[in-house]
Amino acid sequence: MNYTRLALATLGGFIAYFVIGGLSFGLVPSLRTEFLKYPAVYRTQEGIKSVMPAGMAAMFVAILALAVIYAKLYRGTSGLTEGATFGALIGIFAIGSFVVHNFVNLNIGLKLTLQQSVAYFLEWLIVGIVIGLIYKPTVPGHP
Repeated sequence: MNYTRLALATLGGFIAYFVIGGLSFGLVPSLRTEFLKYPAVYRTQEGIKSVMPAGMAAMFVAILALAVIYAKLYRGTSGLTEGATFGALIGIFAIGSFVVHNFVNLNIGLKLTLQQSVAYFLEWLIVGIVIGLIYKPTVPGHP
């Protein structure tokens, strides 16, 4: 496994995650306003700021885990294609295990659930692409 590329892929994926997330919530105002409809469920912006460092650390570790999984599955073809496939699969997993799961367990609406599904799918797709473009194996064809 190429540890330098693994570290760079993790860092690139981490940056992409927060850039795309910021753009999603910044460029689609209705996504942000949907959260405001559920003040008993979601933290305020001030509340989020107080726990953001822990959340960022957890996301870094999670993306490191994804980069390792990607490296173990890497088949030596196009980083763009493998990364996009990997990211799409992670996006589908996130929708089923997180977004729809929250729809079932939390008192939130379908509109917010659908918006989150699109946002998180795109976010993980792009993270997968970034990991795929950055990661290179130590020996071609081997993790």
